[in-house]
Amino acid sequence: MTIFLENRPKWVFYIFILLSLILLSLSIGKGHEWSLAEKLAVEITGPFQKFFMGTISTAKDIWRNYFFLVETRQENLLLKRNISLLKSENNRYQELLLANQRLQNLLNFQENTKEPLLPARVIEWDSSGLFKSIIIDKGESDGLKINMPVVNSEGVVGRVVSVSPNYAQVLLITDQNSAVDGLVQRSRCRGMLKGRGLSECSFDYVIKACDIETGDIIITSGLGRMFPKGLYLGIVGKINDFPNKLFKDVRVAPAVDFYKLEEVLIILRSGFVPRT
Repeated sequence: MTIFLENRPKWVFYIFILLSLILLSLSIGKGHEWSLAEKLAVEITGPFQKFFMGTISTAKDIWRNYFFLVETRQENLLLKRNISLLKSENNRYQELLLANQRLQNLLNFQENTKEPLLPARVIEWDSSGLFKSIIIDKGESDGLKINMPVVNSEGVVGRVVSVSPNYAQVLLITDQNSAVDGLVQRSRCRGMLKGRGLSECSFDYVIKACDIETGDIIITSGLGRMFPKGLYLGIVGKINDFPNKLFKDVRVAPAVDFYKLEEVLIILRSGFVPRT
């Protein structure tokens, strides 16, 4: 009782507010002009109602926006996941398309030659990092023997130098130990193609009287019974004719792009050169 009396001004204020609200609610919808008491009630309760309704509206907006943001975030995560899946599918499709194109080129090459060919996949490069030889997934059990030529649709790749039951090592024509007898396709001048690295070979023993120009195509001569005649070796990129040298200095860009080498064809020749 003492507490009630001590807080009487507050209780009187609250009761007045309550009565004002009741009075205001009773007058709503009657369609007559507010009385002085109703106007007073509106003026007193209006700020409280405004604050109350604003608080409710803010709470609703926060709640609505929260769920909207949660749903939006989930939709974004789903979209990102779908985009990643589509990118992955597209990459696989592009890889299959490129592989199909390479295999189609190999098939076309195979149809245009009378030599028996065996397709193989490159599974490893020279472990020294110099990229002078590769390992393929075919070996003795598939009929491979030492010195069998290896090609692809672009031209000559190299020759088999080591075999196991299921794998073989191929020495690339760009290796410094490789030598392939060749011809200038246009003038029929002879020379020996030797390796100088992945992007360049030299065409040695080209006599000064040889008719050779930049852009000439070098092909296999067929001598030595290793490579069939007419296979594409490369294109002449640079020629130096030094007066004090017996032969011309000729540089050749290999026909094969060894940086992109993935599939090859082994020519199963019966007349291969045995290893000595």
